Amino acid sequence: MIINPKEHDHNNIYKLMIGSIVPRPIAFVSTSSPEGVRNLAPYSFFNGVCSNPPIILFSTVIRRDGTYKDTLNNVRATKEFVVNIVSEEFADRMNVTSADVPPDVDEFALSGLTPVPADLVSCPRVKESKISMECSLVNLVTFGEGAGGGCTVFGEILRFHIADELFDNFRIDPDKLHAIGRMGGPTYARTRDRFELIRPK
Repeated sequence: MIINPKEHDHNNIYKLMIGSIVPRPIAFVSTSSPEGVRNLAPYSFFNGVCSNPPIILFSTVIRRDGTYKDTLNNVRATKEFVVNIVSEEFADRMNVTSADVPPDVDEFALSGLTPVPADLVSCPRVKESKISMECSLVNLVTFGEGAGGGCTVFGEILRFHIADELFDNFRIDPDKLHAIGRMGGPTYARTRDRFELIRPK
């Protein structure tokens, strides 16, 4: 099957992308509005960029009505956010926050997850998350216009919060993190079944 993206609706191309680019790590992004309303939402277009300085990115798409999600609006206004890593233990509560709700709704309250103060940014982090990264905005890059377009947020990690039991000489124990990844549609993947390959010299 050969597909030319320009010949198809962006919704169908989106389905191909999320079914092919798998599993995707999940950035569970917490922000606050300038008025102090807390926001929490998952983004599976997420990854690292470099370590010096430590830069990460996540992307959000333009909705069908041409608007961006509250997360991006908050990041634009405050220049800060926290990325929390999602573990199996609270995947169901993470999923609650993916609902499209008005900007004045606090997704921490909606999901039952616990906000705790960050050290260097004004928005909270998720207590249940075993790894959280406080970030300051570095750059926003937009692509496309209208529904299906998007914006990639680049942030510098200012501080890591890592559960003590995961940390061993700057290595993270995946058997204690239990991170999940996003597949296509409503499907997720666990990270318990792994294998190793030795890098060639």
